[in-house]
Amino acid sequence: MAAAAAEEEYTVPLLKKQYYENCPGCKVDELKELKRGLPIREFLSIWTVVLCSGKLGITLVQYGEIQIRDFKIAEKEEDIGYYAGYVGSSFMFGRALTSFFWGIVADRYGRKPVILLGTSSVVIFNTIFGLSLNFWMAVISRFMLGFLNGLLGPIKAYASEIFRNEHQALGLSTITTAWGIGLIIGPALGGFLAQPAEKYPALFSKDSLFGRFPYFLPSLAISLLAGGVTIASCWLPETLHTHKEKRAACDDSFDALETASGEQKKQAASLLRNWPLMSSIMVYCIFSLHDMAYTEIFSLWAVSPIKLGGLGYSTENVGEVLAVSGFGLLVFQLALYPYAERLLGPVMVCRIAGALSIPLLASYPFLSKLSGFSLSVLLNCASVLKNLLSVSIVTCLFMLQNSAVEQHQRGAANGIAMTAMSLFKAAGPAGGGSLFSWAETRQDAAFLPGNQMVFFVLNVVEAIGVLFTFKPFLALPRGRTATVQ
Repeated sequence: MAAAAAEEEYTVPLLKKQYYENCPGCKVDELKELKRGLPIREFLSIWTVVLCSGKLGITLVQYGEIQIRDFKIAEKEEDIGYYAGYVGSSFMFGRALTSFFWGIVADRYGRKPVILLGTSSVVIFNTIFGLSLNFWMAVISRFMLGFLNGLLGPIKAYASEIFRNEHQALGLSTITTAWGIGLIIGPALGGFLAQPAEKYPALFSKDSLFGRFPYFLPSLAISLLAGGVTIASCWLPETLHTHKEKRAACDDSFDALETASGEQKKQAASLLRNWPLMSSIMVYCIFSLHDMAYTEIFSLWAVSPIKLGGLGYSTENVGEVLAVSGFGLLVFQLALYPYAERLLGPVMVCRIAGALSIPLLASYPFLSKLSGFSLSVLLNCASVLKNLLSVSIVTCLFMLQNSAVEQHQRGAANGIAMTAMSLFKAAGPAGGGSLFSWAETRQDAAFLPGNQMVFFVLNVVEAIGVLFTFKPFLALPRGRTATVQ
């Protein structure tokens, strides 16, 4: 009895966590211990931040070709794709320059300030983008939005810190779901609301503000949503630990090691030598390049003239297609994807999704031969399937990146991934737009004429991404092989 009492006296203090009164991170940890139910409010908070302030503001360039035409900077119809690509790439280039810096700021001063700055930047520069009078004003406003919007990396770290362990997987998938939905809804909203004086003359006259600035309404709508998210985010709890004692005394997850400045250089060096992490980032970059190029090309292809191999759609028609894709993506991510991932594992899901994308993309040029109801049905089905496959790949690679590092390293790992991904995504719209413009000049070529060349190049990039999901290119984390294969 005495030995048992002595053992109990010895072990209980070791299991007891110490919380510091003025530490916001400790307050969150203590609340997590007390709150056992599903954290619906936290899920919704993260989802709306990523959707309204991140991806919607980023992808609101669906009407890019028509806007570039109005700027009158392109001398020929075929040159419009070049300039539209530069507008899309300017955001990613700006984000690539500062992603790692904002990660350091988030580790030193907290996740919440970076999140608030990111949502506020959407309000300001997305509004300026809608009021752009020329090409360079549009490019600079998109660049500044990317330069100041560094919330994606910190929001990933925030999601891993605000949820209990059993809810972290669902919390991280909330980010990817919102990311994918925004990728669809942003361009769709732009398609519906751009040029309102022409589409809805009963509501908007040509002499009104929205008549003089035909692309201001969709930008304003997103800015208002981002403003509401900014105000609501003021009540988000901070998760960064501010006390100087070792986090081991406060939380057995060791998350605060990423905030210790003395360990930052060693941590960065160890991450660069972490081949499972770096190989998953490499594959992520390849697929990100493909996705951004596809998004740019789909927009240009859908609204380009039929004589040049396009569909001759209006921005409103394209918005309808993307709205259907967004709904299908939401249903799939919430209902079907978790079962597929548990059954096959993220690596196999990634390979299957990439392989299925290749024949699907190869069929796109032949859709321009159709018209009417058959075109509408097949285009909607193809768009839904392509976006489901793309988001499945991104979600799988995100899981691989997180499984490749300890939890206290995820903030720095996300910063590296965001910087590399942004560089590749910056090349996507510019490269896709240039490729599309070049392809339109070779309608009578003997080998892969017109848009067939565009989708062939996209398939080459997709095939390279699939190839890099196999050994020796992709390395799996030690001790985690069974869970990720």
